[in-house]
Amino acid sequence: MSAAASVRIETTTIHEPLSLTLLELVEAVNDFTSNDDEVVATVRHMLQTGRIRLCGNFRGVSASVFD
Repeated sequence: MSAAASVRIETTTIHEPLSLTLLELVEAVNDFTSNDDEVVATVRHMLQTGRIRLCGNFRGVSASVFD
């Protein structure tokens, strides 16, 4: 991510997961990781812990499908 790029940070309560498409989530995590294995592990963890709720094509899909 370049120094000129702006990052939008949203605050949520601990009980309210952030809603993103799977593509948005993967792209965001990819900006902060160094390889694909880290992206997969981080996305899996965020879905399994309920920090993220998927919307779009994967809305309502159980996090267990990403194991």
